[in-house]
Amino acid sequence: MERMTEILLWLLLAPAVKKGSPLEALPPHLEQLTWFGERADFSPDNQKIAFLAKSFGDAFEIDLATRRIRCLTCSIPGAAFLRVQYLVNGDYLIVGPEKFKDLRTSRTRESELWILRQDGSLPLVRLNQRLSEGATVSKKALRLAWSNTEAQYPDEIPKGQSRLYVADLDYSAGAPQLANKRMSLESQDPSCRMEAQDFYDNDTKLTYTCYRPGDKAEVMGLDLKTGRTTNFSLSPDTYNEAEGVFPGGQHTSVEADRQGNGQGSHHVDIWKLKLDGTGKNFERLTFFTDYEGYKASNPVISTDGNRMAFQLAMSKDEAGVGYGIFLYHFSRK
Repeated sequence: MERMTEILLWLLLAPAVKKGSPLEALPPHLEQLTWFGERADFSPDNQKIAFLAKSFGDAFEIDLATRRIRCLTCSIPGAAFLRVQYLVNGDYLIVGPEKFKDLRTSRTRESELWILRQDGSLPLVRLNQRLSEGATVSKKALRLAWSNTEAQYPDEIPKGQSRLYVADLDYSAGAPQLANKRMSLESQDPSCRMEAQDFYDNDTKLTYTCYRPGDKAEVMGLDLKTGRTTNFSLSPDTYNEAEGVFPGGQHTSVEADRQGNGQGSHHVDIWKLKLDGTGKNFERLTFFTDYEGYKASNPVISTDGNRMAFQLAMSKDEAGVGYGIFLYHFSRK
């Protein structure tokens, strides 16, 4: 009854959805960087942003000073990548299948980790590691984290379970390879499918998302030394997906539907959550869902904390699909 009362009050008090586009009234602190692309990532020096042209597409890079865009993978026939991220040594981590088969197989079962050298030399270096969704890349060391489910390794992981792994990247033999791989957390609960998100506190801790049934999600934290987990969002009735952590590790960006009172992952805006364990300190950063059919998603934070990159998205599309990269300038707010 209490939950039903909350929903009725929200329906009565919620502002009317606006027609048109959020691009028609961008505030001064938001800047449209590209008119295509998705899943941005800042370079270690914050001078460039890597992104994908589209899901199962090529990786691109934009120089933030000159605004020159170059393709990183256009020389690879049939490129079908899902993510591109910078390593601290300047190389790129690429996520995607060896070749595209179909949406479900290529994204859920056969997506894996690759390295693209910063000089663009080919072939890509295969790390022989499949993963569920995205990878976490350390901003301080050659270190990665990711999750696996039975979809990638049905002979190793029981149905309904998920595991978080951490490993180092070893270049000592010339070609990079994974080293010191260890399982950091296992969820035997089918109602909590895990996805690694971001390292913080000098890589001693890791944020991750616990995906719940009914299109709900919680922002979680894992202490890699003690194994202790913390529910940071404490919002079981809404969707809260962990995204990029702010420098200092006191806050994280979140894809959340809090402004829509639990409408799910297709109706998210970007929020800032304080990682104090109370689940109360949320600050809304974007207002794209105020416009019918739109959302904002996939935020990453520059290492100096001055800017956030994110994407314009549509509520009709699957997670990750974007239509342009934007910069959020915190100094102009």
